[in-house]
Amino acid sequence: MHNRSSIMVSMNKLTIKQRAQVLGALVEGNSIRATVRMTGAAKNTVVKLLADVGSACLDYQDKTLRNLTCERIQCDEIWSFCYAKDKNVPKDKQGQFGYGDVWTWTSLCADTKLVPCWMVGRRDADTADEFMKNLAGRLSHRVQLTTDGHKVYLNAVRRAFGGKGIDYAMLVKVYGPEQEGQKRYSPSPFVGASCRTVAGKPNKEHISTSFVERQNLTMRMSMRRFTRLTNAFSKKVENLQHAVSLHFMYYNFGRVHKTLGVTPAMAAGVANHVWTLEEIAGLADNVSN
Repeated sequence: MHNRSSIMVSMNKLTIKQRAQVLGALVEGNSIRATVRMTGAAKNTVVKLLADVGSACLDYQDKTLRNLTCERIQCDEIWSFCYAKDKNVPKDKQGQFGYGDVWTWTSLCADTKLVPCWMVGRRDADTADEFMKNLAGRLSHRVQLTTDGHKVYLNAVRRAFGGKGIDYAMLVKVYGPEQEGQKRYSPSPFVGASCRTVAGKPNKEHISTSFVERQNLTMRMSMRRFTRLTNAFSKKVENLQHAVSLHFMYYNFGRVHKTLGVTPAMAAGVANHVWTLEEIAGLADNVSN
């Protein structure tokens, strides 16, 4: 029987196969501590691997996901929190980004299911501006865009896409009152939705946020720190950013989409094969070299 300390391994001793095993546990929705128990890697080793690979994944996708030929884009924001929930943030940290509510902004190509870009930040106008400029810079031509009714999108989209033009619509969903006894565990019942054309001539048949909202569920299932009603959350916003970058690297390049039969990156023409976890783990080596 092994002593636990004898099977703990440090980062510089992990083989590429062991690093892939750690990443595999993380991208399948396991927490840091569960990954430690499953793989035998030390907690600090797992955290450092996540940081190194997450940074490398962000750099790789930032360079690769360019000049995309997407035709229909959907955008949304997903809530999480860091350090503590807003109501529990200490007074000396209140108002500082990374303490309390944190929002991850996501974009998704409705045809290839590729996520061209994302941003971890506040749910405000400045973040919306930066996010939309990032998205606009990755697209090769005019697209149809659908967002929810969050008002900050209006000026952000206009400033980001004003030069190249866009067919843009907002989809505002209406929900009924919360059902008695289900406030914490079930969403309010969906009542209806209204479409608002903001710019250009969006095709009404394709005004939808369904795919990007489904991606939100994938995020909550694939990253433990996004799971609701648990003690799984990011202590530092940097760790959240690394986890999101790793998630989208695996989602875009390493996981075959059931409907498409290929990865989103392959469907979008930015990859020619399904990436293995070993290849993703190796990105950090390429950066260090």
